[in-house]
Amino acid sequence: MRTKLILWASAMAVLIASTADAAPAKRKRPARRVAARVAVKPAPKPPTPPTTPGIMVPKPVNLTRPTPAESRAHAVWMLRAAMNVAALQCQYSPFLRTVDNYNQMLRKHGAELMTAQTLLLGHFNRTVKRGGAGAFDRYNTRGYNSFSTMDAQYNFCWATGQAGLAVRMANVGAMGDVATAQVAAVRAALGHVPPAAGLNTPALSLPLFEPPAPITAED
Repeated sequence: MRTKLILWASAMAVLIASTADAAPAKRKRPARRVAARVAVKPAPKPPTPPTTPGIMVPKPVNLTRPTPAESRAHAVWMLRAAMNVAALQCQYSPFLRTVDNYNQMLRKHGAELMTAQTLLLGHFNRTVKRGGAGAFDRYNTRGYNSFSTMDAQYNFCWATGQAGLAVRMANVGAMGDVATAQVAAVRAALGHVPPAAGLNTPALSLPLFEPPAPITAED
């Protein structure tokens, strides 16, 4: 009997050991890695020229509660208006090529201009209860007037010439990206009048002149 108990205990020990070997080992879950947050630097703003006090600066035209697509269309349409005004007022300098820039813009980016016009007309139909088309016409008139100036005309022509060059070099469909940056630069140019050549000369100082002593009879 004692021998049977020993054999039974030995068999149970072997069975328990084999069962322990067959059970899969529990694996530890790998530690979750937290993705490092990369700080996104804002895009650098274009340099703002100083404002000349005492000149007339036209007020910009803004939309009422625009969608992101309407804001992009607004930038495209305002740059078109600025280049149109420059084509009429800046022909004194063939170097700026304002007329050629405007015509090239119409040919190259015509599809984007049509899309912008459709979005803006839809904006006024959405935000104005009656007369969306008339509101769009008034928006166009105010847009042209917002770039018309005599005080800062030379600075405006230069900035718009640079914007027109950027539009010519932009890919088809990318005029909105160019307009978003260039409209701000053209608008800033309207508030600064560069000094004309020859007006920054220092004040002229003349030497003191003393008349000679009068000649007397004794001399």
